[in-house]
Amino acid sequence: MQWLTSLLSHPAPALALLLSIGFLAQWLAWRVRVPAILPLLLLGLALGPLTGLVDPDALLGELLFPAVSLSVAVILFEGSLGLRFAELDGIGHAVRRLSTYGALVAMTGLAAAAHWLAGLSWSLAFLFGAITCVTGPTVVNPMLRVVRPNARVANLLRWEGIVIDPLGALLAVLVYELIAAKQFPGEPLWVFMLTLVGGTLIGLVAAWLLAQLLRRHFIPEYLQGYAALALMLATFALSNALTRESGLLAVTAMGIALGNLRGIHIEPIISFKENLSILLVSMLFLILAARLPWPLPPGMLLGGLLVYLAAQFLVRPLSIWLSTLGSALSMRERLLAAWISPRGIVAASISALFALQLQERGMEGADRLVPLVFMLIIATVVVQSLTASRLARWLGVREPEPRGVLIHGANPVARAVAQALHDQGVPVLLAADDWDGIRAARMAGLPTYFGNPTSRHASRHLDLTGLGRLLALSTQEERNSLVAVHYQREFGRDRVLVLRAVAPQEGGERRRLAEGLQAPALLGEGMTHARLQELLDAGWNFKTTTLTDKYGWAQFDQAWGGRAIVLFTLTDKGQLRLAGDPAHPVEPAAGQSVTALVPPQAGAAAA
Repeated sequence: MQWLTSLLSHPAPALALLLSIGFLAQWLAWRVRVPAILPLLLLGLALGPLTGLVDPDALLGELLFPAVSLSVAVILFEGSLGLRFAELDGIGHAVRRLSTYGALVAMTGLAAAAHWLAGLSWSLAFLFGAITCVTGPTVVNPMLRVVRPNARVANLLRWEGIVIDPLGALLAVLVYELIAAKQFPGEPLWVFMLTLVGGTLIGLVAAWLLAQLLRRHFIPEYLQGYAALALMLATFALSNALTRESGLLAVTAMGIALGNLRGIHIEPIISFKENLSILLVSMLFLILAARLPWPLPPGMLLGGLLVYLAAQFLVRPLSIWLSTLGSALSMRERLLAAWISPRGIVAASISALFALQLQERGMEGADRLVPLVFMLIIATVVVQSLTASRLARWLGVREPEPRGVLIHGANPVARAVAQALHDQGVPVLLAADDWDGIRAARMAGLPTYFGNPTSRHASRHLDLTGLGRLLALSTQEERNSLVAVHYQREFGRDRVLVLRAVAPQEGGERRRLAEGLQAPALLGEGMTHARLQELLDAGWNFKTTTLTDKYGWAQFDQAWGGRAIVLFTLTDKGQLRLAGDPAHPVEPAAGQSVTALVPPQAGAAAA
C-alpha cells in the first residue's frame, strides 16, 4: 500500500488513475442504471478519507482552486445552454410553480433546517438552501427509468429537473454574491448590485459576440465548440477581474442568452460541452469527495442526518403541496413526487467552489458547508433509489413493465408497422426528422416526435415513459445503426431491432457495416426495407388473429397460401414478441394473438 501511496503522490499517475476511475464510475452508473454522482462520490470517498491514497491539496497545490473554478464555470455554462424561455409557457402550472416559489419555499425550509439542526450561520444556511433546493436531469432521469412512475408524475419531475437546474444555479450564485459583498466591511450594498449588473452585462455581450461570429460563419463547424469554450473561459476571467466574483454569473447569463438566441446553430457547441462536462464532472466529483474531512467536524453527522430528515419529510412535501394545489395530480401522485428529489451535479460542484472561496476569506463555519451538502446528496440518492420503486408500486402509480415501441422513421413502412402495433394496443412513438412523414403519421392518429432521436433535444424532451424497445425503420442504414447503438444503452442490446436496408448477399464487404454496429434484423436477414415496401405496394397488409387449439399457426398460414410473414405476437399475458428478436423468438402458439403480413385476399383465395 505504501508504494501505491508514494506512486499516487506524483501528478501524472494520480491524474491517470482519476481519469480511469471516473470512466469506471460512469460506466458502472450506466450499467446498473443509477445516477453517476453516486458511484463517483463513493469512489472519491474511498480514494480520499477512507484510504488516503489521493490527497487533492497536495496533488494540485495552488492549481486546485483555479481548476475547480474553471470546471464549475464549464458545468454551469453547459447547463444554462439548455434553458429555453419558450418552454416555460408549456410546462403546466405545477411545474412553473415548483420551479419558482416552490424553489423559494424549499430554499427557506432548508436554510432553517441547516441553521437550527446543523449549526450553520444564517448566511451559510441560506447559501446551503439555495444550493440544495434544486434537483437536476442528471440524477432525476436515471431514477425515473428505474422507478417508472405514471406519465403525470414522470413529466412533473422530469420538467422540474430540466427547468430548475439552471435557475437554481443562478439563485445560488446570487445568494453567494450577496454573502460575499457583506464579507468586506465598509462596502455598501451597491457593490453587490454592481457585481450583479456587471456580470450579467459581460455575459450578454459575450453571447452576442459569439452569436455574431456564428451567424457570419467566421468559425468553421469543427472549431465552434473550441471557440465557445475559449470565449466562455475568457468571459469568466474577465468578469472576475472587472467586477469581483461575478464570473459564474457571467457564464450563466452567457449560456442562457446563447441558448435563446434565434438564427444560430449551436448543436456542435452543445455536443462538445456535453462530452467535456462528463469528463470534468467525473474528475471534479472524485477530487471533491477525496477532500472531504474525516472524521467529520463535531456534530456534523447527527446534524446532517437531521437536515436530511427535515428535507425529505417536511420541506419537500410542503413545496410539492403548495406547488400542486389545484392541479390534476392525485394525492398518491403527490406523495410519490414529494419523495423523489435527489440532489446532483450543481449542488456538489457549486458548494465546493463557494466553500473554498469563503474559507480563503476566513468566514467561520465555511468548512461545514461541503460535508453537509454531500451528506444530503448521498442520502437522497441512496435512499430514494432504493425505495422509490417500492413506494410507487405500493401507491399504485407505477407504470407496468415497458412494452411500448420507439420507431425510428416515418416512411410508409414505418407507419404501417406502427399502425399494426397501435391497433393491437401496443404503445408506439414514431421519431424522425422527416416532416412529411411525421405529418402523415399524425393524421393517422399515431404519436410522434419530430426531430433526431439521438439529439440533445431528444434526450431532454423525447418522453420514453412506457417504451422498452426500438425498431429502426429508416431507409438509411447508417442512421439506423447510429440510432440502434444509441438506444442499446437505454433499452438493452436484445431489445433493439433494425430493418435491413441492404440484404447481406447484396451489400458486399465494402457496404456492410462492422459487426459491432449490427443490431438484430427485424423479420430476418433476408427482409429489406425495399422488399417490405414492394409487398405493401402490391396489396399485402397486416392481419391479426387469436390462435386456438383448433385454429393454430399452421391453419392460419395455410389459409394464406403458406406465404404469411409473422411480424409480432402478443402472449396471453400481453408480452410482445417481435420477429427477429434473438432473446425471445416468435413461436406462435394457442392463446397468443399473432399479427402477420399476408398477401391480398384474391391471391390467398387463388392459392
